[in-house]
Amino acid sequence: MHYCDEPVVTLRGLRSVTLRVPDVVTSKDFYTEVWGLGLTEEDHDRFWLRGTGQEHHILKLEQHEANSLGGLSFAVGTPREVDEAGRRLAAAGIPLLREPGRLDDAAGGYGLAFVDPEGRVVELACEINAVVRGDEHGHPSVPRALAHVVLNTVDIEVATQFYTQVLGMRISDWSERQMAFLRCTPKHHVIAFNQAAWTSVNHVAYELSTIDHFMRGIGNLKAHGIDPQWGPGRHGPGNNTFSYFTDPAGLVCEYTSEVEEINEDTWLCRTWRRTPELSDQWRTAGPPTSGVRSAMAGVPDLGARTAVEASSSYFLDDVQPGVETPDQRAATGRF
Repeated sequence: MHYCDEPVVTLRGLRSVTLRVPDVVTSKDFYTEVWGLGLTEEDHDRFWLRGTGQEHHILKLEQHEANSLGGLSFAVGTPREVDEAGRRLAAAGIPLLREPGRLDDAAGGYGLAFVDPEGRVVELACEINAVVRGDEHGHPSVPRALAHVVLNTVDIEVATQFYTQVLGMRISDWSERQMAFLRCTPKHHVIAFNQAAWTSVNHVAYELSTIDHFMRGIGNLKAHGIDPQWGPGRHGPGNNTFSYFTDPAGLVCEYTSEVEEINEDTWLCRTWRRTPELSDQWRTAGPPTSGVRSAMAGVPDLGARTAVEASSSYFLDDVQPGVETPDQRAATGRF
């Protein structure tokens, strides 16, 4: 699939993710009282949560009838870059949900939003309000940043083509043809796509400052009666530590640390087999629980497809029949 000849903008990083959940107050309480995030702003049924960095928020929670992705927000440099991105997106036939302008949001800033071929809302923003930096090296296990978001896609080839062509992201590695890991910074990946039967959120990962913070974070959740559903371990792709949990809404959240950083001049994309020793190099985690596999599949999410006008061929089918399920992969010893 061809979308454009050159990227519409240069991304500076993944800033935040918006999750929509049926009981937003319960989710907010979990992420602030157990997971370690701080509350930056609140407005009735919306909450902006931060890590120890200077980002205004890394997670935004909104009330919704079912679990869904509210959107991804990427950092760009200047309002001029946002304006130029808007022109290029329109020329490429990519539907805008919000035209370039000042953002009506607690975080402020200047930006735009468009809708990708599976209905996901993607924001490009700059001049977002800052907050005072926290103590990322203190004893409490507080996430310092949003590490990555993994997205289930009905067509991993088209999804990677869109994000590489339109947003200039680079593919760091493949996990067979089941997953693709994409970067826009030296970090190994800030988003990843997972081939699935429908579009949904797979999981959201939060970065801890050190492996000690990572382990203390796991211990803190265990003290609250919440055990890992997969982990702790260390992945092959990205070489990062991992421990997966489910939040009160049934969405999967991950603690991670020591994410691999890439030298653009020497890095070569690799393909990893989906075997236990490559999915977890430590061999400590064991297989994912059936519960977390189901939670990672999520529920079908049409996103903002009906909120914009697009050509008849722009959006992908919302369901892809015949795709191998997580349980089928598990039955063959593959992760």
